[in-house]
Amino acid sequence: MKINTSRFGNLEVEKNEIITFAEGLLGFEKLKKFTVVDPGDQTLILWLQSIDDETVAFPIIEPRIFMPDYRVKLLPAELNSLNLDNLNDATVYSILTIPQNVTDMSANLKAPIVINNNSKASRQIVLQDSKLEVKYPMYLELKKYIVNFTTKTPNRTPVTTEPDATQERLRQPEL
Repeated sequence: MKINTSRFGNLEVEKNEIITFAEGLLGFEKLKKFTVVDPGDQTLILWLQSIDDETVAFPIIEPRIFMPDYRVKLLPAELNSLNLDNLNDATVYSILTIPQNVTDMSANLKAPIVINNNSKASRQIVLQDSKLEVKYPMYLELKKYIVNFTTKTPNRTPVTTEPDATQERLRQPEL
């Protein structure tokens, strides 16, 4: 299926790549169908692109990238709603907020997106853990991970594409 997006232009999305949120996302309950887009910019940031509204796309990331000890604990009813026995068959993402000053980037650890990898049923679930933050400042951890990832793979083929706005913002000077 072809979809037109305001951020990525025209995309070809296979049926098995369509993620369904029966309840929508918090604040976007009417939007039910999405796909994950990898812009290929080596920032590790993906985009949750709405299929229902071409202008809606959320930057997302797997929280374990910048916080290796992050764990999602779901109630049995939440697992059942996604047709999961456990989280081994799921992918967990955090929605990012990327302000003009990218060093103020934050991740929503309190309400992750959980996707059943087999059925593509998905939910944004508000976790009960009161220690989790809605706006966890994670820029420095992400930057450390990217630097370590890059330096551990010296034989990696460099990508020679035009930088996009996200890449340019991630290259802002260090604090």
